[in-house]
Amino acid sequence: MRGFKRFTLALIVLFVALVILIFVLENQQGVALVFLGWSTPQMPVSVFVTGALIAGLAAGPMLGSVFGCKVK
Repeated sequence: MRGFKRFTLALIVLFVALVILIFVLENQQGVALVFLGWSTPQMPVSVFVTGALIAGLAAGPMLGSVFGCKVK
């Protein structure tokens, strides 16, 4: 049973990695973002989206620990 769980987890991780790779390869159009007068250099869309994903994944647990949210 443990081997099946590991195999399933490995397949899920490979699938997620493949989806991310496809996303990055499909979104190579250059864009520049402007926010409150601050402008970024022109980079692929995938860089901004992946950066926002990583920032959100980091901010969620930090905010949860600061405000004392408990996961049971």
